[in-house]
Amino acid sequence: MKPLFSLLFLFLATFAFAQTKILSWNIANFGKSKSEETITYIAKTLKDYDIIAIQEVVAGYGGAQAVARLTDELNRKGAKWEYVISDPTSSSAYKTERYAFIWKTSKVKKIGKAWLEKKYHLEIEREPYYCTFQYENKQFTLVNFHAITKKKQPETEIKYFKFLPDEYPTLNLIFAGDFNCPQSHSVFNSLKKMGFQSILVNQKTSLKQECKKEICLASEFDNMYYKTSKTTLLNSGIIPFYKNFSTLKEARKISDHVPIWFEFSLN
Repeated sequence: MKPLFSLLFLFLATFAFAQTKILSWNIANFGKSKSEETITYIAKTLKDYDIIAIQEVVAGYGGAQAVARLTDELNRKGAKWEYVISDPTSSSAYKTERYAFIWKTSKVKKIGKAWLEKKYHLEIEREPYYCTFQYENKQFTLVNFHAITKKKQPETEIKYFKFLPDEYPTLNLIFAGDFNCPQSHSVFNSLKKMGFQSILVNQKTSLKQECKKEICLASEFDNMYYKTSKTTLLNSGIIPFYKNFSTLKEARKISDHVPIWFEFSLN
């Protein structure tokens, strides 16, 4: 009876606490260049998650169209999905892009309008994109972000994140995206002192040009940061999709980053 009881307990615990699953992905140059085959592959990769945060959506028409194509494909896989796309970011000196959120309507409800960060849009090239969701009777706000490249010193943008919790004191913020900066960098210390924690530690998320001695990932760039007093981490990880391809060159046609995911409950 003991093994049966343990199995039942595990099932009940999983059912009771496994709540919401966010996936964040920098899908490189996500626009009209992505074939139908690629869109289908991406949808298959994403379908078991509840909310998808996408970075690097092309600013032109092809980007919005790609998000719509992906949502249509997800809707063919047995659940109803909706999406929202940001306006192009206000960057003039750098590469302007859009962000997107796609969510499973049976799992979460979008609250109000999504918005681009207004206060720090001059200090941050691709200002973050916020969207509030409700799971049962609790709300959280995802902050979707794509930093400038490592060469351009992303910490000069990330340092403004320490002001965002005070700017939105009533919101449970979860920062997600491609920070082009590892969680060990001192720029994250201010957020950590406020009670924020990264979902990944010492986990590389960007693809090399070629695998060397079976090492295929290059840098710790993608992550999520959540406030431990408001949110409990149940599980997290990456999806090493590149293993489905014979070469990294082929995999990089999908993206040069792996998806990262966060399963959590709200306190």
